[in-house]
Amino acid sequence: MIRLFNVYYPVRTLVLLIGEALIVWTSFVLGAIYELREDSYLVLNYEGGYLKILAVTLLVLLCSHWLDLYDTARLQTKSELYFRLLMVPGVLAFVLAAIAYVRPNYLLGSGSSAVGLLILTVALFGWRLGFTWLVQLPILVERVYVLGTGERAQRVVQGLRQNPEIGVEIASWTGKMEGAVTLEAVAAHLMEVVEKQKVHRVIVATPDRRGALPMKELLELRMQGVKIEEATTWLEKITGKIEVENLNPSWLVFGQGFRRGAIFIMIRRVISVGISLLGLFLALPLFPFIILAIRFDSKGPVFYSQTRVGKGGRTFQVVKFRTMRQDAEAGTGPQWAGTHDPRVTRVGKFLRSSRLDEIPQLWCVLKGDMAFVGPRPERPEFIDMLSKEIPYYGVRHMVRPGLTGWAQVRYKYGSTIEDAREKLQYDLFYIKNASVGLDLLIMFQTVKTVLLRRGAQ
Repeated sequence: MIRLFNVYYPVRTLVLLIGEALIVWTSFVLGAIYELREDSYLVLNYEGGYLKILAVTLLVLLCSHWLDLYDTARLQTKSELYFRLLMVPGVLAFVLAAIAYVRPNYLLGSGSSAVGLLILTVALFGWRLGFTWLVQLPILVERVYVLGTGERAQRVVQGLRQNPEIGVEIASWTGKMEGAVTLEAVAAHLMEVVEKQKVHRVIVATPDRRGALPMKELLELRMQGVKIEEATTWLEKITGKIEVENLNPSWLVFGQGFRRGAIFIMIRRVISVGISLLGLFLALPLFPFIILAIRFDSKGPVFYSQTRVGKGGRTFQVVKFRTMRQDAEAGTGPQWAGTHDPRVTRVGKFLRSSRLDEIPQLWCVLKGDMAFVGPRPERPEFIDMLSKEIPYYGVRHMVRPGLTGWAQVRYKYGSTIEDAREKLQYDLFYIKNASVGLDLLIMFQTVKTVLLRRGAQ
């Protein structure tokens, strides 16, 4: 796996993305050469032809991203994959037709675009079929041995098997041993598998290591060039989160990450303020319509303020457009919103699904109570309960809470303690790996999440 923006990506996914970009580029270059003939050199080099093709390439990659064509875990069958793949040139054809109608000079020409689109359709299907064959080559497959027999080892094995795009094959693991699981037997099994199957990496997933690890054999393998890695780090790579069940305080203290320099904090603040000002400016024309809709739909104030916990455990007032009845918690007290929550008004349901109710929180970002990216702020009543139930829950208060975050783009809306535990694990990953690049990536993913209305409740 390759680390970009402090997030781990499978090499296969990057190969797929780069290969697809080259195919789109080449398809439209060939379309221009075929259609324009001797004029193609002039159009491509002196009339911005290559820039126009670059724009089309980025558009295709963006469309493929929105259709989850680079997230194979969301695609259940090959027929679904090919159906969505066919949608890419279909959507592109509509977009190019619209551009040709409004600004025809933005394109290479209708004939060149049509030929390029035809070549692209055939090439995309050919590339996907070829990629399926390519990723099965031994040179792109890494064999690992999972050392451990407990629940943690099983999660590693299951995670690797459910994510074939990572390019990892499980040669064996300690749970497949026959007979008594003794230290000597584990050592013998490990060395036998490594020798016979040419294992590249050993993932240690044993919770109790005192006297339970074949240290002599692991050291020998390390000297031979076999990579030895701890399960917490590998699970972080696979899932994009840090599991709290077997997390040690020493890992938080001595592990990499969890660093925040003054320059990073300043740049992050500038980006948050800039995007918030732009967001308020763009959303300002919507305010009268939202206010009128809330007024006509139900009684009560247009805006709703609520106490939340921010950086360092300090409380502040978060402001949102009201989406529930005025007396929503009169008889029940504080509680999470649930699926088909009867307290949510008709207009409130739309505002929540479209995330328009979050717009006033941009003011909280400008004031400095929140950042644009970070863990979602929680209510004090829930903080007290969750801190008792979930270990390391207070770590999320190391940074300013955010309007969007890694947990929001990776996980659904949370309404239970287990959901809060799961989201905390994503928040820990963000806090550990925070960077300007990761913030920009989260913002990009947020656009997709909002447009597809994922995770709203």
